[in-house]
Amino acid sequence: MTIDLQKIIRSRKLEKHQAQLTARADIDLICASDIAGKGRQVFVPDTNIYIMDAAGILSHAAENIVGQGLMLHCSVCLAEVSAGIGKYAPKAPDWRAVAGHYAEMFASIPANRLLVPDAQTWADAGMVAGILARTQGFHKKQSKELLNDAVIYLCAAKNGLPVLTDNKTNFDLLQQLAPGGNFIFV
Repeated sequence: MTIDLQKIIRSRKLEKHQAQLTARADIDLICASDIAGKGRQVFVPDTNIYIMDAAGILSHAAENIVGQGLMLHCSVCLAEVSAGIGKYAPKAPDWRAVAGHYAEMFASIPANRLLVPDAQTWADAGMVAGILARTQGFHKKQSKELLNDAVIYLCAAKNGLPVLTDNKTNFDLLQQLAPGGNFIFV
């Protein structure tokens, strides 16, 4: 498979994106509390949703969506969780329980619910993250984190799914630059 960078450059219209984007008001975005209890949601959880769920700190609305919804899982989020387990101190008293929880979660994901971004999506996400890093004045660490968020967002969008996230700021910027996707903030 080849990557069509010219197509990405044309579709993202780099010359058009010079000014810094501003955050939109919550009323202009989809909030978990606006849709919780209104039917079964099909969505992709962001990494922070897995972490908040495991810690028992999801809002009631997000808990409702996670509990009643149908989740498809992005391999990028699972890699971020795996990286977190790798960074977690194995000598910590709760390490086995934490690692066991996530190992069980990973094992429970059916293959048909795993989304793996293709090369074109990765390249497009790189372009989107680069544009936002430039226009928003992000430093290197923010740019790296934004790349993963962009891959998650574009992978979900390619599959016609919203991302459930606690990261309203980045996903708002991503949606403004790449309006083909959706997200639900908790």
